[in-house]
Amino acid sequence: MGYKNKVAVVGAGLTRFVRRALETPRELAFAAASAALEDAGLTIDDIQCVVFASASDPFDGVHMKGEYVADGAGGWGKPYMRTCLGGGSGVMSLITAWYHVASGRFDTCLVVAEEKMSPAMPHPQGAFNAIYDQFIERPLGVNLLWIFSLEMNRYMQAHGIPMETFARVAQKNKRNGMDHPSAQASIAGDFTLQQILNSEVMAWPVLRLMVSPISDGAGALVVTSESFARRLSRPPVWVEGVGWNMDSSYWTNRDLAYPAYVEKAARMAYEMAGLTDPRRDIHVAEPHDPFAYKELHHLEGLLLADRGQVPRLLEQGFWDRDTTTGIPSSPSGGLLGVGNPLAASGVMKIAEIFWQLQGRAGARQVRREVRRGVAQGWGDLMQVATVAVLGK
Repeated sequence: MGYKNKVAVVGAGLTRFVRRALETPRELAFAAASAALEDAGLTIDDIQCVVFASASDPFDGVHMKGEYVADGAGGWGKPYMRTCLGGGSGVMSLITAWYHVASGRFDTCLVVAEEKMSPAMPHPQGAFNAIYDQFIERPLGVNLLWIFSLEMNRYMQAHGIPMETFARVAQKNKRNGMDHPSAQASIAGDFTLQQILNSEVMAWPVLRLMVSPISDGAGALVVTSESFARRLSRPPVWVEGVGWNMDSSYWTNRDLAYPAYVEKAARMAYEMAGLTDPRRDIHVAEPHDPFAYKELHHLEGLLLADRGQVPRLLEQGFWDRDTTTGIPSSPSGGLLGVGNPLAASGVMKIAEIFWQLQGRAGARQVRREVRRGVAQGWGDLMQVATVAVLGK
């Protein structure tokens, strides 16, 4: 590919994902960055550049948020860049760090992603209408819930998927989230299918327990060159491939039954990683799951099953954390079971793949052997995908 350095992830850290009244975004960023550096056995003096990720400023209610958080993220006096791509920001921040290190310009890069959405005024959903087309879409009073209710409806009708199947995704991820130390306590749990199906209708067929919550939190990664990583005591995890894609922002112009933009991003990452059969070569997956149906949607886009077959495989336990023959999906608990501080949730998924590959996921460790995993983010106006393949 013409790059100079092979790139590794050598440390990761997360805060708790929870609504916070006291900590500022700078303090959350500092906590996550400190945890990642400690995990890697490094200090901020070892870091040559910093990538900070956050979704749009209105979600935190802070203007020029990248500048505001710079010192808390460790960027004071260092080359510093902000990545902003909505829910795709977290995975894109790793991709940005990959470029910094792969280019040969830097040997070390600290990635920090943070979101403090609970104090946002108005409600974060209120920001979405303002970013859509002012003539065609904004008069409709756009918010994510009813747009995704249309997409979920289209997906379930195209493949004949019953509501119980989507409830199983939420049930699986909320159970997995019980074992994650960063999980937002109010969403992780051993829910019955009936509890999920009986939860409040947000915009049919989207139900409250099928939606990730507003969350505050931060995550961080330490990314290094191969030569630097080899000097550390713990074996690194390699960034084998990265990919991204942006489709049309006009959701009325696309077939909502299939995320083609995810497939294009995945193919880019798989080609870079030299993978020809992702169903054989990927052993654990962390797809973006802010809504229960999106995990299934995105697993198809990641080419881990044929279109329409992901829900059937779910019924067979193929995506369960304790499978020995399938591909565990969202063993972390995902956004549905851990929380969704937008950019930080993507870093959480990268961190989970990192810990799974190192065998350090604790109670979340999957049963099957894992040599390679994929993490995927989704954002902007529901048409951007970011994908990273990590391997050991």
